[in-house]
Amino acid sequence: MAFTLKSYALAALALVAVSWPAQAQDTINIGVSEPLTGAVAASGNYVVQGAKIAEDEINAAGGVLGKKIKLIIEDNKSNPKEAVATAEKLIVGDKVPVMMGAWSSTYTLAVMPKLMEYGVPMVVETSSSGKITTSGNPWIFRISPTSEMEAKSFGTKVGQFGIKKADFLVVNNDWGRGAAKEFAKMLKGKGIEVGVIETMDAKATDLSAQLAKVKASGGDTLFITSGVEQITLVLKQAKEQQVKHKVITTGGSSSPNQLISQAGAAANGSNHLLFFAPWFPETAPNPEVAKKFVAEWKKRDLNFAGLTEGFRGYDGIKTIVAGIKAAGKADPKAIQKALWGVKVKGVNGNIAFIKQGPAGKESAQNVPNVYIVTIKDGKVSKL
Repeated sequence: MAFTLKSYALAALALVAVSWPAQAQDTINIGVSEPLTGAVAASGNYVVQGAKIAEDEINAAGGVLGKKIKLIIEDNKSNPKEAVATAEKLIVGDKVPVMMGAWSSTYTLAVMPKLMEYGVPMVVETSSSGKITTSGNPWIFRISPTSEMEAKSFGTKVGQFGIKKADFLVVNNDWGRGAAKEFAKMLKGKGIEVGVIETMDAKATDLSAQLAKVKASGGDTLFITSGVEQITLVLKQAKEQQVKHKVITTGGSSSPNQLISQAGAAANGSNHLLFFAPWFPETAPNPEVAKKFVAEWKKRDLNFAGLTEGFRGYDGIKTIVAGIKAAGKADPKAIQKALWGVKVKGVNGNIAFIKQGPAGKESAQNVPNVYIVTIKDGKVSKL
């Protein structure tokens, strides 16, 4: 990418005096920042694939405000600094009036000051850190659940797992640490003992030291929060080290079919919290939407494992376009105002926003659905 933060700082000097030109263009551009390379590239690419399905569907139906939409997609390379650079490039260079991103909580938190600086709304399709919607950024519209919401939902079914003592192995960033905090809080509230909380770098491939501590803790259940690539390694290495814990992954980024393919027998018996269960689209709150999305994904011969992430991109773009339509123009401030009132029938369920954060500077938060699936004999079943 030829753009630099320095060049954007200079370009920004002229931005204030320039009105957004989107209405004068033949298309309405929507910025997308996702990790297409790096540690969590699988998930980012799945999200983009889902977003492209939404783009094609919307354009085939005539677009919005009489114009086609065009996704301007940038690779944040699984890196928060790159996420900031992509946001600045999209806002200053491409002059997008609205964005979707940025997968990881750490990347999203890094981008948020830029949204404030330039006054551009962003639909957050994946990130779960509570700080995203409680820090006072009115340009944030999150459709994914917070870790607190996810833990609360799981808490209604935790009794089915017979957990007496739980340990944690989470990626060492805002997402992982936030998940460990909220799930540990929920478990303690249920009278369940919490053992060790181990962290791992997002790029770490040798997890033997952390797993040794987990094994020695005497717990019976291991909660894992990370991307599918690292979860695969944890499952394989846990089996090698004869860690007997029941496994439960959080965050919805486990892609169970990919785990079955990559981890083999080590994936058997593992349980996963997801925000869409593509094996059972008929059980979704909006079954016709879910079935149509799954059918199109299969028609494009995309990896079935990616459906548990791809729906995020689809729902995110559909939400953005609903905001543009309600705004009546492709203007950042107008879209921000309009997004508060959108009601979208998404793959996950019905999308609408509630307020979170300090009065007068609230962020928007959807209340999504949470599913639990288990892998048994190389197949996924609903719990």
